[in-house]
Formats: sequence, C-alpha cells, structure tokens
Amino acid sequence: MTTATEQTEPSERELPLRERKRLRTRRALVETALARYTRDGFEHTTLDDLTDEVEISKRTFFRYFASKEDVALAPEKEFWDAFLGVLAEAELAGPVLDVLHRSLVTALERMDGVWERRFAESRRLVERTPALAAHSLQHCAETADAILELLSARIGPLVADDTLPEAPGTDELRLRIALEIMVAAFRCALHAWSTGPADAGRAELVTLTGRAFAAVP
Repeated sequence: MTTATEQTEPSERELPLRERKRLRTRRALVETALARYTRDGFEHTTLDDLTDEVEISKRTFFRYFASKEDVALAPEKEFWDAFLGVLAEAELAGPVLDVLHRSLVTALERMDGVWERRFAESRRLVERTPALAAHSLQHCAETADAILELLSARIGPLVADDTLPEAPGTDELRLRIALEIMVAAFRCALHAWSTGPADAGRAELVTLTGRAFAAVP
C-alpha cells in the first residue's frame, strides 16, 4: 500500500512522461542499492547485481550515478542540495553559525518522509562501511566549497563578532572556518543519530544538531 508520503506529488505528475520515468528509475536504483547494501554488504554487492535487479544496463546506470558509492549517498546529496537552496534564500543576519544552523534545520524540515527513511538507511551504511564514509567526507568537502561560493557571493566581510554584515566583499578565511565547524557539528549529530535507536526520526536529528551547535566553544 502506498503511504501519503510515497504518493506522487502533483508537481511530479505534471512532468513529461520521459522525466517521470527518469525519476522512477533513479528512485528504483537508490531503493535497490540501499536494500542490497544493507542485506548483503556494500563490498559484496556488484554493479551487475544492481542493474540486473532494476533491469537496466550499466550504461543507463552511469547516466544517473558515477559509482556504487554515489547511489548509496544519494539521500545525503539530496539533503545538501536542499540546504543550498535554503541558504540561497536565508536572511543573512547574526552570527554565521546561527545562520548555518537555522538553514540546516529548515532544510531537514522540508524533506519528505521517504527521504527520511532512505537517509537513515544511508547513514547507517556509512557508519559501518569505510568506503562510503570516505566518499561522504569527500562530498562534504565539495559541498563546503559550494556553500562558501554561495555565501561569498551574498555577504560582505565579517565583523569582529563574526556576524554577517550587509557590506559587499567576503572574509573567506572566517567563512571557511565557520563552515568547517558547521560540518563537524552536523557530522557529530549524524553519528549520534545513526548509531542511536533505529526509530529515531528527523525530530531527534534536529535536537542532536542543536546540541552539537550549542557545544561549539
């Protein structure tokens, strides 16, 4: 039975048939990969296993994902894309970390229930799979660069108390440090969340994220 959160959104139903098929194939790949990696282990699941189950060619697989790691981290990448969208619209006022924290929480709250389930599965895999953990760290670094570029385009140099002014220009070093702190705090929250009770939902992740940011000296 399809749940309310798994039903096709009106905006998706309005897409052209080809685009809807593309989205369904992508979802099938993510669902299959997470299920097979969880059941059989990431190392013991081949690309052939995934493509055979979804009934697509390897060539088609690579139209969607660059590697086995990429498909497992799809929920993480979806979240950071949503975060960048939130940050692009956020009011840039107050301490940098407060702006980043608020944007993280807003992005989490905007994700749907299907994403929440997939993200939890993905994070549990990351916790026990070194190859996925390394890939996740690499993606975090790439995301930090994208965030830095976005903020640099929107704000001016930071003042002494690390608040975000309205003047043009950017203090890149201070922004970079703030981003590193944000990533570290959020990853601590993710670790506690994904190694905690299996039924912990996003509300718990929001709480853990708040605690992690509150612990920053």
